[in-house]
Amino acid sequence: MSSTDLSAPIADGMTADRARVMARRRLLFFTLVSLTCLGLFGWMTRLVGADGIDLFDVLVLALYGGTLPWVVIGLWNAVIGVALIYLKRDWLRAVVPLAGLDDADSPIVTRTAIVMPVFNEDPERVFKHLRAIEASLERTGQADAFEFFLLSDSRIPEIFEEEERRFETWRRTSAHPERLHYRRRLDNVRQKVGNLESFCDRWGHRFAHMLVLDADSLMSGEAIVRLVRLMQRNPRLGILQTLVVGLPAASPFARMFQFGMRHGMRSYTTGSAWWQGDSGPYWGHNAILRLAPFMRHCRLPRLPGRPPLGGEILSHDQVEAALMRAAGYDVRVLPVEGGSYEENPPTLPDFIKRDLRWCQGNMQYVRLIGWKVWRPLGRLQLALAILMYLSPVMWMGFLFAGLLRTMATALFPGTDFAFMPAVWERVASGEGVALFGTMMTIIFAPKIFGVIDVMLSAAKRRRYGGALRTLAGTAVEMTFGALLAPIVAVAQTVFVIGLMFGKKVAWNVQARDLKTVAWSRAVRGLWLQTLCGVLFGAALWAWAPGALPWAVPLLAAWILAVPFAVLTSSARLGRLLRHVGLCAVPEEIEPTAEVAEVMAPTPLPVLVGGAVLAPTMTLGHAVPSSPES
Repeated sequence: MSSTDLSAPIADGMTADRARVMARRRLLFFTLVSLTCLGLFGWMTRLVGADGIDLFDVLVLALYGGTLPWVVIGLWNAVIGVALIYLKRDWLRAVVPLAGLDDADSPIVTRTAIVMPVFNEDPERVFKHLRAIEASLERTGQADAFEFFLLSDSRIPEIFEEEERRFETWRRTSAHPERLHYRRRLDNVRQKVGNLESFCDRWGHRFAHMLVLDADSLMSGEAIVRLVRLMQRNPRLGILQTLVVGLPAASPFARMFQFGMRHGMRSYTTGSAWWQGDSGPYWGHNAILRLAPFMRHCRLPRLPGRPPLGGEILSHDQVEAALMRAAGYDVRVLPVEGGSYEENPPTLPDFIKRDLRWCQGNMQYVRLIGWKVWRPLGRLQLALAILMYLSPVMWMGFLFAGLLRTMATALFPGTDFAFMPAVWERVASGEGVALFGTMMTIIFAPKIFGVIDVMLSAAKRRRYGGALRTLAGTAVEMTFGALLAPIVAVAQTVFVIGLMFGKKVAWNVQARDLKTVAWSRAVRGLWLQTLCGVLFGAALWAWAPGALPWAVPLLAAWILAVPFAVLTSSARLGRLLRHVGLCAVPEEIEPTAEVAEVMAPTPLPVLVGGAVLAPTMTLGHAVPSSPES
């Protein structure tokens, strides 16, 4: 099979039987989500409408209803995912019906470009990851089918000069230097999108596939070869996304965050892949793309209007996935752990910064969602990406609308604005407690079901250090998550409102190394959360003291935002968690060869003629092998 054989446009060839299966799955899923949302909405209506419904109640209920779809979708994704894993004998084939899922022997007969776009990233990390991937591919015996491309948009001389030096060292020490390429653009127009477009225009015709990596990405040779074999066996497959998990982290923040994500993503992604099928997600990295249709159908236009909602499309991945599906090619996720890794932000301020970048990109989809080209699931993917950031805004609106109504009861008794006593009586009753507990369970459902998945398997428990450490780590992470969510919700709400007035964030390099958050930085970044907690708590104490017990988790998150940011950046806390084995991912307990290589400490510099020389650095200024013309 040649690359030419894989490049022709392909009509949507889903069989009638397969189409009926997917239609039934989607109908069942949307029925479950709809009935659950209606049940929860009716339950809240019963509580709020204890003394009748007025216009203010309608606002409160509308905001509450707007928060439900996102969390309920997460609930049913997790439930379906765990049910499939434990009740379906061949669950992976049911979720991802691709030819060659068990293929570990067929030859690689196509060429694949492994592409890493970088912008002012740490060269040491970049080359450590690339060299680990190269070594892992060599161990598969299939390395001849791959070439590496480091596509630099770096603008800082110290960084791109170091990139060039380390690249020349890599070429000199590689058994196959002809497979290694470095190119730095002199003009980084369109940022990452433009960087990849430039690669496609210049080299894309030489390859059947492109494997896209981020600067912190790591993949095993076995995982990469498996992706290529699946692309070869399934010519309708346009994008295949791996399940990306976090690398072992020294940062307490990243450690706890990715421990919860590890559990939540496994069941969540399996469930979502079951009903999304051939219209799945693309997360922009650690995924393989079929280059010919990608170049033909996925070039992104510039949005009309000015930034932040106009201009260049920032969150390009979901748009490219929807365009690929609109062209008749499948977009799927392989919900299997192993061989695909990334790093997470090391501190709370860095996490919020990255999250707001994604928020700005996702909110641009409001100008894309009406395009006629989209298939129904492609349009839904864009809608869900928008809802991901609108849900916290509506949740904040719901909280403050309830607070205003409570204040109106005290300040204007006997008026139409008063919050009738019967409502508080019902909310404070067992029925109100039950609804609160139900909502908390739904919100944490993906993580809960992920932990259940681990606890049901002796092999999985061992990978996490045993049942006791798994449960203790879960308790720590649940507390961490309960504090994190309200803090981030305030930042998202303020930012979404700011977008309406032209506020935007710069898409600069992401922080990846742990640096303790100073108290002054934490106060500058999180003073609004602290103020929200103080004012919200004072208002409840003055006008609705009976509601204070209900609000303790929320108030604690906001009031403790500053010390939370400082504490979760503490290297000492990180060492303590590692020492006792809390919130450890399996690769920390039993690292793979690739993980062990990138996590190994960098050797100390050596003295050469009285000068300090880093081990992987060469003297002089290297010339890029493929300079941008």
